[in-house]
Order: sequence, then C-alpha cells, then structure tokens
Amino acid sequence: MSITSEFKEFALKGNVVDLAVGVIIGAAFGKIVDSMVKDLIMPLVGRAVGGLDFSNYFVLLSTPPATYTGPMTYEALTKAGVPLFAYGNFITVAVNFMILAFIIFMMIRQINRMKKAEPPAPPAPPAATPEDIVLLRQIRDSLSK
Repeated sequence: MSITSEFKEFALKGNVVDLAVGVIIGAAFGKIVDSMVKDLIMPLVGRAVGGLDFSNYFVLLSTPPATYTGPMTYEALTKAGVPLFAYGNFITVAVNFMILAFIIFMMIRQINRMKKAEPPAPPAPPAATPEDIVLLRQIRDSLSK
C-alpha cells in the first residue's frame, strides 16, 4: 500500500473527521465561554469583591521604563514590555476553565442518560424450523426406537 493511499484511508476515517469537527466546534464554544466569563461573570465577581476588574490585578516585577507615560493597566504595561505577575488574569482563566469543564460535564452527562434510556431490542422470535429438518428428526427418532 502506498503512503498516499494509506494517508487517504486514515484521513477519511469517520473518527478523524469527527475529531476535526469536534475541535472546530470546541474552539468556537471556548470563545463563547471566554466572552461569557470576561464580559458577564467576572465584572459581577469584581463588583462583589471591590469593584475592580480582575485583569488589572497584578504585581510589577520591575519598574516601567523611564520613558513610559501610559496608564498602569495590565494591557498597557504588557505592551510596554514590563514583566508582571498577573494573578488576576490567572483567576479569570481559571474561572473560565471551571465553567467550560462544568458545561462539558453536563453535556456528557445528558448524552450518557440518553444512551441508557434506549431499551434493549426484544429478542427475535425463533425462526420456524424448515420442513426437511423436521422430517430428518422424525426419521432419527423412529430409528432410535
């Protein structure tokens, strides 16, 4: 088997195509959850703990350059090349992961429930014994007497 035909067989298997679709949908779903965490949940959590944006919780690991005149925000300092210990951004990503993991858990749980809900198919009724088999059995029984 040539390498091209072997690759074609591998690439066109159902599992590979399903995996590709899953990765694409997962990436899109991850963006939705990221937006939900960043735009909806974290502002509420930030408001509850003092009204600050979690992405701006950081510790400067060195001073900004002397020529830096921008705001002291995470984005501006990162663009300026200042090393930061950005624990607020980590908190946001951790909450994002927990929500995504919980949603996937609930989806898998529901899929497993649907799989269990299907009743097993009833066994097929035994097929009628062919006439020649019945005759052979009668002959066998009469000879054994």
